[in-house]
Amino acid sequence: MFKFKITGCTVLFLIVASIIHAHGQNWPGWRGPNGDGTSLETNLPVEWDTISNVLWKSEIPGVGHSSPIIWEDKLFTLTAFPATKEKVLLCYDSENGNLLWQKVVLKGAWENKHPDNSHASGTPVTDGKLVYLSLLDGEDVVVAAYDFSGNQAWMQRPGTYSSPHGYSCSPILYKDKVIINGNSKGDSFMAAMSREDGSILWKVPFDKPAHSFSTPIIRELAGKMQMIFLGNQEVASYNPDDGVKYWFVNGPSEDFCSSPVYNKKAGLLLVSSAWPQRHLLAISPDGEGDVTDTKVVWRTTKGAYYVPSPVCTDDYLFSTMTNGRVYCIDVATGNALWEENLGKQYSSPVLADGLVYMPNDEGIITVIKPGPTFEMVAQNAIGERMNASPAISNGKIYLRGEEHLFCIGENK
Repeated sequence: MFKFKITGCTVLFLIVASIIHAHGQNWPGWRGPNGDGTSLETNLPVEWDTISNVLWKSEIPGVGHSSPIIWEDKLFTLTAFPATKEKVLLCYDSENGNLLWQKVVLKGAWENKHPDNSHASGTPVTDGKLVYLSLLDGEDVVVAAYDFSGNQAWMQRPGTYSSPHGYSCSPILYKDKVIINGNSKGDSFMAAMSREDGSILWKVPFDKPAHSFSTPIIRELAGKMQMIFLGNQEVASYNPDDGVKYWFVNGPSEDFCSSPVYNKKAGLLLVSSAWPQRHLLAISPDGEGDVTDTKVVWRTTKGAYYVPSPVCTDDYLFSTMTNGRVYCIDVATGNALWEENLGKQYSSPVLADGLVYMPNDEGIITVIKPGPTFEMVAQNAIGERMNASPAISNGKIYLRGEEHLFCIGENK
């Protein structure tokens, strides 16, 4: 969501048109309106099972880990059909779960991937007019836009992406641009395309090819718009208008998976590397050039995370490993306050109405009250495996399981 002050025109993130409607807040892309897993929604359910507080449950065809996005009464996600090697955009009615249409985006080329990945893992993003998505066609990165009736507006191939782990990059929106991470062993790049016609507006080539599946965030930091990008074997800040680099931190290791978050109270960016070592860093975003030795406020390996992205409150960062170890980190110091084993996890948590919703791969969502000690409010199961991350909109929680979409809300 872009959030504007009347004076100063302060943009917080993502989409100009993603405003709070009387009936609720849209969830327009990966990690929601702020790109960090947080929602302004209140009065959400904290307890449910396979029946109670399940407003609807709909079958979802194919196989995919793409998370759902919601714009008013429409829900979009991606899926793949192994038998026909088709990659498909799905559109549902978010009010009743009816499948409205499905459109084949790509067919034929089928990239290699990690056993825990899918061929449709990236999450689309929408501005309320078009839905923008990214998939892999062999090694070609494909970015495409569709209207809400399923008509393709444009398709662009900004570069190649080569990785034995597959693909799962999610586009983001900024002003008139669609921005995609293409950092891999292929061309290794980041590019901005026109939302109107897909033409390439700027493209940054990377000189240190590596694997990055991370989605950038955009914030106004230190008096200027900064896009925080994890890739090219560094943490870096770019001007999202033209792709010019402001500052960078070397490493802390080679590859990245999770998305960065920004803690406003502490004024710190929180990032974690993925492979071959995992390091959790807190970075002050007011530097220039190489700030490796000057702007890293603290660094730790305890609580450093791998694939899932974290959420944070004013005081605490909640990180999770794919092995199920969940940590509560003190944002100011980097100290781990507690850790719990909540089950193997690839999906990312969300934060709403003061509570953390922490999912695991078995489809069990643990609701946690943030604090210096672990406090579980509830633990809820959907009855099937789950690799996609939750979405929150219109007073409801939307979950994508292995076989179904679920809409969780208070039964009235």
